[in-house]
Amino acid sequence: MLIGNLGKDPDVQVLEGNIAVAKFSLATTETFKDRAGKLISQTEWHTVVLWRGLAELAQKYLHKGSLVYIEGRLRTRSWEDKEGNKKFATEVVGDNLIMLDKRTDGPSHPHIHHEGEGSADTPSLGEPSEDLPF
Repeated sequence: MLIGNLGKDPDVQVLEGNIAVAKFSLATTETFKDRAGKLISQTEWHTVVLWRGLAELAQKYLHKGSLVYIEGRLRTRSWEDKEGNKKFATEVVGDNLIMLDKRTDGPSHPHIHHEGEGSADTPSLGEPSEDLPF
């Protein structure tokens, strides 16, 4: 479970079979006081992947800076780059999404969206290359 802000607009692609996939960076920030009482903020960046209906919602409603709650699972992929070096990527594959931004056109309440597809139906992105458009 993560709550954070999008670092960029979602990058959406439509794969074979008309399956939408969205990918974006999400910043989560933890603030705490050190021993001297000074406030310290630490920001972590996560790569989030949404499939099908959630990807379409992300494309339509999310943008850089949007505040969202994402619930999902971690998926780590590995591949070899052009020089034969082993690379790894860990992504959050979202199952649930709640948009937390205040609406300007109506009542301000969270909008909850659930991915209806199970993890077994989630297609693989395959092996990423160094020049992915994401």
